[in-house]
Amino acid sequence: MSENNRLGVFKTYKLYVGGKFPRSESGRVYEVTDSKGQWLANVPQSSRKDARDAVVAARKAFGGWSGATAYNRGQLLYRVAEMLEGRKEQFVREVAASEGLSKSKAAAVVDAAIDRWVWYAGWTDKIGQISGGANPVAGPFFNLSTPEPTGVVAVLAPQKSSLLGLVSVIAPVIATGNTAVVIASADAPLPALSLGEVLATSDVPGGVVNILSGATAELAAPLAAHQDVNAIDLTGAGAELAKELEIAAADNLKRVLRPLPAEADGSDASTDWLAAPGTHRLTAFLETKTVWHPTGALGASGSSY
Repeated sequence: MSENNRLGVFKTYKLYVGGKFPRSESGRVYEVTDSKGQWLANVPQSSRKDARDAVVAARKAFGGWSGATAYNRGQLLYRVAEMLEGRKEQFVREVAASEGLSKSKAAAVVDAAIDRWVWYAGWTDKIGQISGGANPVAGPFFNLSTPEPTGVVAVLAPQKSSLLGLVSVIAPVIATGNTAVVIASADAPLPALSLGEVLATSDVPGGVVNILSGATAELAAPLAAHQDVNAIDLTGAGAELAKELEIAAADNLKRVLRPLPAEADGSDASTDWLAAPGTHRLTAFLETKTVWHPTGALGASGSSY
């Protein structure tokens, strides 16, 4: 058959929940367009039921993921970078279309997203050294503080930075042993949904990251009020929505990561996602466990160690 007569195969974008690729249980879809208003794809419009299913999957995966060694989690995050590198051309096209960037600028964004996975992979077995340690106390005791993951984290992805910003909010959550329910950018969800395909082939266990597409406010409200969600990242919420979600999150004392000043309007247009990320997102969803243990006495003199 002549190449000119061939009909291309359009990609069907799906959610990523529990390691599988379901359509929305509601059967709804919505159109995604590029920066010029041209149609790109139909994507699932997730429902509250999809959000609840994602929380169930994240909770089920939490025990195994948080119990894995930090070294093993680092290996798996590095594997994500490897798989993303192999699909770079696809992501360059999607980022360029989603964000209205030239091919060269989109390529730079994708390269930075890959490097960001590598950067956080290197932190998995080091964050404990800067957020924990031995505490000097009076008396014959060892007093040790160690960081532990908070649990299931709802993440509102940046609205404008469809890949680099997305990776910058997902990677630190799972690097520290948490599991995530991610609401992708409402207007530019394609890179996020494709990232689910990368995660599925990178040995990251199903349920560790769950990706939903749809209206941010519609999905964020049930997650903020969900009793089995332990924390929420409000990066992709506007100021008014963030306030409502913060009030709902207080019901079960969720940890809340508020948007940075540049992100406060929910547009994240002025946020420099290319800048060095620092460690504040790594420590945002860690709890500190402190253990006291008697040192005991050695020898007849009663000296202790």
